[in-house]
Amino acid sequence: MNEVNKTLFIPLYGKSQISKQGIILDDPMAEKIWAAEEFPIKGKSKSKWLAYNMAMRARVFDDWTKRQLQQNDDALVLHIGCGLDSRCKRVKQDYKAWIDCDFPEVISVRRNYYTETENYRMMALDATDTEQIKQLPNRDTAIVVLEGVSMYLSKNQLHTFLKVLREKYNHLHILMDIYTEFGANASKYKNPVNDVGVTKLYGIDDIGNLLSGLELRFIKEHSLTPAVLVNELKPLDKVFFKLMFNRFLYRKIYRLIELGS
Repeated sequence: MNEVNKTLFIPLYGKSQISKQGIILDDPMAEKIWAAEEFPIKGKSKSKWLAYNMAMRARVFDDWTKRQLQQNDDALVLHIGCGLDSRCKRVKQDYKAWIDCDFPEVISVRRNYYTETENYRMMALDATDTEQIKQLPNRDTAIVVLEGVSMYLSKNQLHTFLKVLREKYNHLHILMDIYTEFGANASKYKNPVNDVGVTKLYGIDDIGNLLSGLELRFIKEHSLTPAVLVNELKPLDKVFFKLMFNRFLYRKIYRLIELGS
């Protein structure tokens, strides 16, 4: 795997560790895969605070995906940059079509742990390749999960990716985490992905500019650290976590936005 692909082990580690504690995220697949892969995590990537953060982020995406499926039961779920994540199992909501997408080498590893069904498929996909995006299955509505993806795409690449999706699907529901430009610039000095060799990330400040001409609209911003999940931490950990991930300061670096058509 290249450096970008290796970043998938950081959230996998975090989710496995928090799942073992029985809080925030129930993820037995993360525990199983982490035990089998034994990827050498080091440095900031092993921080328990980051593990809490990764588990909370995953849970927020899970809950959003479940709500979208409840409202759009015929929709196609596209999890772009799925890594080895088990969202397809964690989301306890029936779906008619779910496709987990990532680079070929990631999907190859993923097939060791997941089995395709009539409703669930895995697909090799490069989000910068417009022809591959056009080959995704047709559907009136698509629920698009973009967790840990946007920061590896330039603004032009992300704009083009969203444009092709918008042209393909009549109705889009997208949840996407983004770095701000400040966050992306600061990440070169202190970011867990540095531990696996990633040195270049991209940030977005002007959402309106990103969506220009796309017939997509900004719906709302979600919290990456909702109080209901922070409250599951032990009292002392809760205090320190709130200090480290102060919502006002945190969103200066990292945000979670919902888009729709």
